[in-house]
Amino acid sequence: MASDERTDEAKGRAKEAAGDLTGDDELKREGKMDRAASTAKEKVSEGVDKAREAIDDLRGRSKD
Repeated sequence: MASDERTDEAKGRAKEAAGDLTGDDELKREGKMDRAASTAKEKVSEGVDKAREAIDDLRGRSKD
């Protein structure tokens, strides 16, 4: 997980906890959305890495 995703995850957890403590459902929802965004960013990043690996593999095979 990259720094940006970790930041979003931590921010989301903090918002969720604050919302839970204060009874603020909107803040809890914001926290959940931040955490979901973090997960989405991580998955996209993993997909990009896999695509780059596949492209590198194909380039390596075409040279043989």
